[in-house]
Amino acid sequence: MLKATFQALSLAFSMALITPVMAASAATDMSARTKTEAPARVSQETAKAGEGATDQVSINSATAQELAAVLNGVGLKKAESIVSYRDKYGPFSQVEQLKEVPGIGQALVERNLSRIKL
Repeated sequence: MLKATFQALSLAFSMALITPVMAASAATDMSARTKTEAPARVSQETAKAGEGATDQVSINSATAQELAAVLNGVGLKKAESIVSYRDKYGPFSQVEQLKEVPGIGQALVERNLSRIKL
C-alpha cells in the first residue's frame, strides 16, 4: 500500500512539473504561428482597402460581379439585387436611388460613395 501511494504521488508530482512546460511550449507555438499568419491577413485587408479606395464602378453599367468586387459590404446577392432593380426600373439618375434597392441602406451607400459613379 505504501508503494502504491508513493507511485501515485510520484506520478502526480511528475505531471505537475510537465504540464506547465507543455502549456508553455504550446503557447509559444501558437504565438509563433499567429505572428507569421497575421501580416498576411493584414496585407490582404490593406490591399483590398487600397483597391476599393481607387476603383470606381458604374451602378448603371456594371455587372453583378463587378459591383460585388468593388463595393464594400456588397456581396453577389446584393449586387444581383442592384442589377435586377436597374433592369426593372431603368438606369439610376442619382446615387441615392440605391437606397430603394432591397437590402441597400443609407450606411451602405455612404460607405461606398467614393466607389460609385453613375
